[in-house]
Amino acid sequence: MNEWTQSLRLTPSNLLNFLIALGAILLLAKLTDLIINRVLRRLTRQTRWEIDDKILDIAHQPVMFGVVLIGVAQALVLLELSDPLRFKLNAFLYSLLFLVLSIAAVRFLMLFIDGTFARIADKTGLSTELNPLLKNVAKVGVIVALLMAILSVWRVDITPLLASAGIAGVAVALAAKDTLANFFGGISVFVDRPYKIGDYIVLDDGQRGEVVNIGVRSTRIKTRDDILITIPNSVMANTKIINQSAPIPNFRIRIAIGVAYGSNVDQVESVLQRIAHENSMVLKEPAPRVRFRSFGDSALNFELLCWCEEPALQGQLVHQLNMTLYKTFEREGIKIPFPQRDIHFHHTGNAAIP
Repeated sequence: MNEWTQSLRLTPSNLLNFLIALGAILLLAKLTDLIINRVLRRLTRQTRWEIDDKILDIAHQPVMFGVVLIGVAQALVLLELSDPLRFKLNAFLYSLLFLVLSIAAVRFLMLFIDGTFARIADKTGLSTELNPLLKNVAKVGVIVALLMAILSVWRVDITPLLASAGIAGVAVALAAKDTLANFFGGISVFVDRPYKIGDYIVLDDGQRGEVVNIGVRSTRIKTRDDILITIPNSVMANTKIINQSAPIPNFRIRIAIGVAYGSNVDQVESVLQRIAHENSMVLKEPAPRVRFRSFGDSALNFELLCWCEEPALQGQLVHQLNMTLYKTFEREGIKIPFPQRDIHFHHTGNAAIP
């Protein structure tokens, strides 16, 4: 760049040379503007995505300002200013450049978070809390980077600041370790997506309920007793979770029933099939099934398998099927046995009976 500026020494006047260089820089900026508007924007309009148009809108002005600021900083050599004055002007120009780039970086990050993280978070229900949090963290990160860059340009020693920030970060991490554990647990829920709002889940300790809220720090589930349970995300990230609503919302019901030995197994199968088909809560697809599972000690063990629309209907459907099954078996003469034991006494004739 120095060779380029030296080639612009067209006149004996330093000021005139600087003005000529400034005109060339503005011309280059205008040419950049034309390339973006006439060439790149035409290409982006031919694509099916909207994201490239938004990226071009964000990058348009910063690129032009960058060309002007960098060009002016390099052209200052033509004025042959004193070193302290030239340093201050360069530092000021590069500070403006970093400010412009930081604004563009914030806009890029907001676009990325809205376009990527928000869609993923909506599936888990975290978007209402995680999306604003990510945006604030991104803004803080860009501001910190901007301040560090500006201080470096002005040749301010930032080593003590970095050391102090490190010590402060360790102190905060130790003081808020539980909060951080819950936060990173929420991040793991966001990334893995083991459940979303509206899903019925069963925890490792047997608690079952509907997910009603997923926050950054905790998850709330409502049990069938209408009790709200709040569980820290650090616990959710380290426990076994059974999602009864995934990968499809339909839920399978299993009704185990034993009939007496000697029963007509074809009749039992037909009755169980009819009971399932006549219930309005049982889905037609997948079709209900009946399976002869095993020969028990006191009964022939059958199992009725059918599907309902969602796990929330499990209790009600099991109740209806059991009621109908018992009444129908009684009407059809199918016996439901209970465990029995036969005790046999052997009298030898020689044993003394007290």
